[in-house]
Amino acid sequence: MRKRSKRILAERILVWQWGRRGAGPRIAVDLANGLKRMPGTDVLLCLSERAEILRSRNAPEAVVKVATYSSLRGLLKRLLTAPWLRRQLARIVRDFRPDVAICAMPGPLDMLMTQVLHRAGAWIVVIVHDAQPHPGDGYPLQGLLQRRLIRHADQIVTFSRHVAYGLTSGPHAVQCPVTSLAHPPFIGGTGVVPFAHGGAPRILMFGRLLPYKGLDLLAEALPHVRQGFECRVVGHGPASPELRRLEGLENVTVENRWVEEDALPALVEWADIVVLPYREASQSGVGAMAIASGRYVVATRVGGLVEQFSGDTQAILCDPDPTAIARALEAILEAPPPVRPCVDNAQEWENLARNILASRDSS
Repeated sequence: MRKRSKRILAERILVWQWGRRGAGPRIAVDLANGLKRMPGTDVLLCLSERAEILRSRNAPEAVVKVATYSSLRGLLKRLLTAPWLRRQLARIVRDFRPDVAICAMPGPLDMLMTQVLHRAGAWIVVIVHDAQPHPGDGYPLQGLLQRRLIRHADQIVTFSRHVAYGLTSGPHAVQCPVTSLAHPPFIGGTGVVPFAHGGAPRILMFGRLLPYKGLDLLAEALPHVRQGFECRVVGHGPASPELRRLEGLENVTVENRWVEEDALPALVEWADIVVLPYREASQSGVGAMAIASGRYVVATRVGGLVEQFSGDTQAILCDPDPTAIARALEAILEAPPPVRPCVDNAQEWENLARNILASRDSS
């Protein structure tokens, strides 16, 4: 691990993430905003020119855009022009002269940025969301590329101790400091109280519609919920027997589509209960949104969900079992627990930013 000069607080901080849509760009924008709230910081945000968030209500005011790709074929083509991209990144780094550079979520092209940053002497922080890719999730060679990226980092940040342990144990254990911090929510409370709509209780499952998310467990659990309800399963994923089974259930609607950035608050606000019937999990950004928005959460007791929701009065943890999920849903429907006050999202992201810099200074 490289030695660094001692300084009280890094002044120039580069935040980059080159995903096109989803959590990656949103984390980068919210983290950059949190850093900007801290006195004495000069923050530069670097996103893909194709990032969906650039066309949303949450679009950042100032951003450096980098041409990336929109498909596997586009990625291969971009790799062929890597020398040109590296020169572009070198100009960005040379002009800004960052003391600290934070990768908000790893991607296939990040090694080019870390090579440039190393030459510039910047302290490199990588936020790692999964110790290993989930089945059917991610991009080709994700695990290999992430391990290479980690080897070039000076500090790793995770959003759960579960992921931190996965990185520090096993044959590919990291050799740099790993700090576990809480996942701040993307959206916060709207003041709309669950069940205030007066209709049938509303249950929402939202996110990537992949088998490890427990689609089969939800399909088997819902028929055992004795009270009436309306359920929406919303997200993007391949056609599967589990989705077809959900589509065939009474009062269940499957919306296999990408949910745009600006549609997220209304979707979460629609729900009374957000259900996370996962078979495995690192942590849940969806769950963080739900809690911050005053929704109830039913989550299975797997991976990082245990530490994320233990002790939260709005959440019930249960075994990854259809009967247990049905009972947890019924428990909330029969006796909804108190909802905690709304979360100040901006403050939560500032807290994360401050903790990342503090972990750097203490490493």
